[in-house]
Amino acid sequence: MQMDERILAEGCREGDGAARRELYDRFAGRLMAVCMRYAGDRATAEDLLHDAFLKIYGAFGKFSYRGPGSLRAWMERVTVNVALEWLRGRNRLGMTELDEGRVAATVAEPAVSDVEQVPREVLLRFVSELPEGYRAVFNLYCIEEYSHREIARMLGINEKSSSSQLFRARALLARKIRAYLESH
Repeated sequence: MQMDERILAEGCREGDGAARRELYDRFAGRLMAVCMRYAGDRATAEDLLHDAFLKIYGAFGKFSYRGPGSLRAWMERVTVNVALEWLRGRNRLGMTELDEGRVAATVAEPAVSDVEQVPREVLLRFVSELPEGYRAVFNLYCIEEYSHREIARMLGINEKSSSSQLFRARALLARKIRAYLESH
């Protein structure tokens, strides 16, 4: 039987081994998916997951229970921050801005019905193949739902860089999806 989130969090705060094991067993899969979205490869994602759990176990003093789901949301935020620290620490974001005088070509995004024809695993692979800067902004904006202002602050870039990275990520994904649909 699973512990209630509040009891689980309290057990982890107190250093209870059984609570920590249950926390890992319950959330490792979901947090691994978060790490994969940022890392792009399994070995790095596993390292990030390990680092995230160490950070989570050490930060329970900062967690406050706010109802069902708050523990998972807090853990996901910690994990995203660990992934972003990894990217920043390796200067792997590769941020570049669109040239001021150049008008970017409009890339037609595929229709939702077209995207739904692409298997989830294939879409996740396409995201993992994005350059790291594009992937980070795409994940933060489209999945984590941060604003460009928040992303700029988190990544140490300006808002225009965040916006251009998202534009380029979407353009690359649109091309990959179109190519996949044409070949399948």
